[in-house]
Amino acid sequence: MGSLFRDAFDHHIWATQRLIDSFRDLTPEQLATPAHPTFGSVLETLRHLVAADVWYLTFFPVEQQPPLDEKAATSLDELHRVITRNGELWADVLAKAVDGDEEIVEHGDGWDFYSPLGFRLAQAVHHGTDHRSEIWIALTNVGVTPPDMDLWAYGEATGRTRGVYHSPQPAADA
Repeated sequence: MGSLFRDAFDHHIWATQRLIDSFRDLTPEQLATPAHPTFGSVLETLRHLVAADVWYLTFFPVEQQPPLDEKAATSLDELHRVITRNGELWADVLAKAVDGDEEIVEHGDGWDFYSPLGFRLAQAVHHGTDHRSEIWIALTNVGVTPPDMDLWAYGEATGRTRGVYHSPQPAADA
């Protein structure tokens, strides 16, 4: 039996991979399209999304990837490799008996932040969805048709969902 979170994380990785792959067909001007006021262009926002995903994994007892510098000119191939590896690591996290209520502490410069592990899992998925949506909207606004990345497209592409169509039933005589 799979983890209740498995589809959420598999979709998160699949959708990000599709987005990265779609960037290969974009012009430099399209890649420079503004997506987020803090992170900048669609490409910079994508780099932030992948870098943050690496960081979210640091709160879990799995092999760690080196941090990804979101300000560096990381290639699409490298972003794809990193997010694919993240998918393997998220699968390792979900395969373990993790207590979602276990509180973890993040330490900063003069501050501590407390949150349960389940909250961190939810944030990783939310963060990816949020930034993929920003990129999708930005590309759509400049006439680019982004790939279909929603959960239903994932379900159809991976066989996790299926429609069963039935012939209309004749009306019963009254």
